[in-house]
Amino acid sequence: MKVYEEDIIAAISTPIGEGAISIVRISGKGSNQLADKIFQGKTKLSEAKTHTLQYGTVKTSENLMIDEVLAAVFKEPNSYTAEDMVEFNCHGGWYVTNRILQEIIVNGARLAEPGEFTKRAFLNGKIDLIQAEAIADLIKAKSEIAHRASISQLEGNLSKKIRSILDKLTNLISLIELELDFVEENIIFTNLKNTAKEINSITEELNLLIKSFEYGKVCREGVKVIIAGKPNSGKSSLLNRLLEENRAIVTPIPGTTRDSIEENFVIKGALFKLVDTAGIRLTTDSIEIEGVRRAYEKIDQSDIVLFVIDINDIVPSEDINLINDIHSKEKPLVIVFNKIDIVNNTTQFLDDIINKLGSFSKVKISALRGDGIEDLKKIIFQTSVLSKQTQPEGSIYITNEWHKQALVKSRESLILALDSTLNGLSGEFIALDLKASIDALGQIIGKVTSEDILNNIFSKFCIGK
Repeated sequence: MKVYEEDIIAAISTPIGEGAISIVRISGKGSNQLADKIFQGKTKLSEAKTHTLQYGTVKTSENLMIDEVLAAVFKEPNSYTAEDMVEFNCHGGWYVTNRILQEIIVNGARLAEPGEFTKRAFLNGKIDLIQAEAIADLIKAKSEIAHRASISQLEGNLSKKIRSILDKLTNLISLIELELDFVEENIIFTNLKNTAKEINSITEELNLLIKSFEYGKVCREGVKVIIAGKPNSGKSSLLNRLLEENRAIVTPIPGTTRDSIEENFVIKGALFKLVDTAGIRLTTDSIEIEGVRRAYEKIDQSDIVLFVIDINDIVPSEDINLINDIHSKEKPLVIVFNKIDIVNNTTQFLDDIINKLGSFSKVKISALRGDGIEDLKKIIFQTSVLSKQTQPEGSIYITNEWHKQALVKSRESLILALDSTLNGLSGEFIALDLKASIDALGQIIGKVTSEDILNNIFSKFCIGK
C-alpha cells in the first residue's frame, strides 16, 4: 500500500522544553545505518537485535559529544511504522534535542511532516484509518470518557464493526452479481424478499452507529456549558466555584465581565467546557454591548445553558423572555438560583418566583459558600451526558463528524437499493447502490481513501507522531 518515497524521516517526539528525557525518532529504510553515523556504543545499531536498548553517545561529525543516550532499535516490519526505526532517548532540553535532530538531518534524513510516522503506519498496513485517528484523539484526550472512547477505537472495536457490515454487503452483492452471470440459465441464488430483509438489517446497524454520534461527540469534544444571566447575579462566582479556583474577577460592580472566559472541568470522567459570559442587560456602554452580543452568540453555540438568577431579585420580564428564547432553541436549560446564603425573602415568595419560571430544571445554590454545587453538577451531568447515552454500556460509538457523514451516505445508498428491490428492479440496479454503500464505508477504514482525506486527517497530528 506504499504511496510515498522510501526516504528517512526524523522528528522530536516529545514536547520541547526542560525535562528529564526527550525522544528523537527516525524511521525509514536505512534508519539504523544512518543512526550509526552519529551513535557510538558497544554494538552498532544496524547489528543490534530488534526491540533492544543500546547505551552510547551521540557525537558530531567532528567527534564532539552531544549527549549520552539510550537508543531503542526496531527492525521492520516489527515497528510502529513497519519500517526500520531508531529512537534516541536523550536528556531533555531545547539545545541537546535539536542538536541531535540536526545531526540526523545532516546525515541524510529529512524533517517529518505532521503525523507522518502514523501515516506510514497506516500506509504500511499496521493500522487502519479509524485507529490512526484514534491515536490523535488519545493524545488530545482531556477526560476519562474521551480516553475510553479513543482506546476502544484504537483496539479496533469500531473497525471490526465496519468490516462486519462490509462483509455482509460484499456477500450480498456477490450473490446478486453471480445471479446476473447465470441470468440466461434462470438460476436463482437469492430472492428479493431475502435481499430486502438483509438490506433492512444492515440499515438498522448503520442507524445505531449514526445515532451514537451524539454521545460519541460528547466523549471526544466535551460539553459546552454556558453561564448566562444578568450582571452581578453571581455568574463569575459560580465559574470560580465549579473550577475550584479564582479564575474570574468578582466584584460588587455590575458588568465586570466584558468578554467570555472559557475553562475546562470534569464531572464523573466527562469533560465540560465552562464559559462565563458578560451579564445580559440593556446598556449604552459600547464595550458592554459587544459583550452582550457575544454572550448571545455563545448561547447559540452551547450544549447546555446555566441561567443564573439572584434569588433576592424580582425576576424581570426580560429575564423570563430570555429564558423562553433559550428554551425555544431546544437548548437544555438549568435555572440556577444563587445567593441563598443572603436570602432575605420569605419561603413562599421564593417558591412563587421559582414556579413562575415553568418546568425547567432548577437548583438553589450559594456560589460563595458552595451550597448546592454538588446538586448542580449532578443536574449538568444528567442533562448533557446521561441523556445522550442511549445504548448499553460497552456499545460502539462514533466520535468523528466525517465518519457520521460517510455512514449517512452509505445508508442513503442502501435505501435506494431497498427501493429497487421492493420495486422488483433488475439486480444490476440493486448492485450499483450496494457498491456505492460499500465505497462510503470503505472510506472510514481507509479501503477507499483519497489523498485529500489523508492529508486532512494527518495534518492535524503533531510533528513526531
